[in-house]
Amino acid sequence: MTAPASSAPPLPDPAPYQGAPERHPRRPRHPLDTATDPEAVELTAPVFGPADVDALDADLTRQHSGEPLGERLTVTGRVLDRAGRPVRGQLVEIWQANASGRYAHRRDRNPAPLDPHFTGVGRCLTDGDGRYAFTTVKPGAYPLPGAGAWRPAHIHFSFFGTALTQRLVTQMYFPGDPLLPYDPVLAAVPDPAARRRLIAAYDHQLSLAGGALGYRWDVVLGGPAATWAEEGRR
Repeated sequence: MTAPASSAPPLPDPAPYQGAPERHPRRPRHPLDTATDPEAVELTAPVFGPADVDALDADLTRQHSGEPLGERLTVTGRVLDRAGRPVRGQLVEIWQANASGRYAHRRDRNPAPLDPHFTGVGRCLTDGDGRYAFTTVKPGAYPLPGAGAWRPAHIHFSFFGTALTQRLVTQMYFPGDPLLPYDPVLAAVPDPAARRRLIAAYDHQLSLAGGALGYRWDVVLGGPAATWAEEGRR
């Protein structure tokens, strides 16, 4: 039996995303003199602990005096190494647009309205099983200025190791989004399997248990099944 043809066009050839060069460092790297100062590397590492990250940081719907607009979501998953072992105590950060597709950032020129009760940033530490969890609202799509394209709903993720140089940055997408085939950022990922690993899975049991639509998205740090990370952000 022949599978029915998809109505969505195929992803375009994975040419480099034109916005990437603007986000790369322009200055040369600054070497650290570890021979004379062995602790120099440690001074550049993130300084945080369990007392610095609380439950409110992971719930983006309770960070202000009022309720933010938008569809409530629970996003959870595990951070694993290349051997499938949990990565414990990992600092996970997210940032995203609000339900209208606008970031709470002075450089966002999208005319969509801001939400005074939603800043769009959160963080948490992975637990003993390498699990993270966030409560948020579904981000809206927004147009790319001058590109003739729209970004689908997505959440930016940052994963820290034990030093700033171990940071990985990537994006998580939502299943069934009609804008996925047209997204130039997703199309810049050359491997189709890697693109699919950036899309979360809807979890109905999680939705029933948490009072918000549930999505699961595991992240693998390294190896052939690694989650794609943005070039220049390692």
